Amino acid sequence: MKTILILMGLAATLALPAGAGAKPSDPDKRAAIADCKTERGKTSATREAFKAKYHSFSSCVRQATADEKAEHVTAEKNAAKACKAERAADPTAFQEKYGTNANKRNAFGKCVSAKATEEEAKLDDADEQEAEEVKNAAQECAKERTAMGGEAFAAKYGTNANKRNAFGKCVSGKARES
Repeated sequence: MKTILILMGLAATLALPAGAGAKPSDPDKRAAIADCKTERGKTSATREAFKAKYHSFSSCVRQATADEKAEHVTAEKNAAKACKAERAADPTAFQEKYGTNANKRNAFGKCVSAKATEEEAKLDDADEQEAEEVKNAAQECAKERTAMGGEAFAAKYGTNANKRNAFGKCVSGKARES
C-alpha cells in the first residue's frame, strides 16, 4: 500500500510542470498596481487611452502582474549567470566582495540578489518611461481631436467599421513614434 501511495505521489509531482498554478508574489502585484495607476494617469485623455488599451483596471493589473513576474524571473536568471562568471574569474575576490557572514559563504546569494535588484530597477525605469510616452501621446491626440473635430479625427485614425477605435490608434501610433 505504501508503495502505491509513493508511486501516485511521484506521478502527480512529475505530471505538474514546475511553477504550474503558482500565484504571483505580493510585491509583483503591488508593483503592477502602481504601474497601472501611473499609466492610467489623472486626465481624461490618459484615462480614455488607458480604457482603449486595457478596457478595465483589473485587466491592466493582470497583464502587468504577469509582466512583473516575468521580469523578476529574467532578472534572477541573468544575475545568476553574471555572478557565476564573476565567481569563476576570481573566487577569493568574489567572496570578499559579496560575502557578509563570517566564512563569506553567502557571497553567491548576495551577488544574485544585488544584481537582480539592479536589473529590475532598470526594467521598472523603462516601464515608467513607456507609460510617460503613452500619457504624452494621449494628451497630443486629445488636443488634435479637439482641433480637428470628432468626425475628421475618426476618419483620419479609425480603422474599424464605426471608426470608434480612432483615439486608441492615434495614441498607440504617437507613442510608437517617440
